[in-house]
Amino acid sequence: MTPEDLRAWQDRMGISGREAARRLGVSPATYHDWITGVSRTTGKSIQISRLVALACAALAAGVGEWAKTSPGG
Repeated sequence: MTPEDLRAWQDRMGISGREAARRLGVSPATYHDWITGVSRTTGKSIQISRLVALACAALAAGVGEWAKTSPGG
């Protein structure tokens, strides 16, 4: 996932950067790093992990938090 992909996901979801960070379980500062593709602490380029891409896909599909259920229901 690229920063452009992440921005497109945020736009499709119709949410702010702060809300996107909340839904992904990260700080707004971390989300900002992902959107810019640059670490605010090191100034180096960063890559968005596959886990973030999968979380975005799940959220876009309407999947909420994972809930443990008992067998059969």
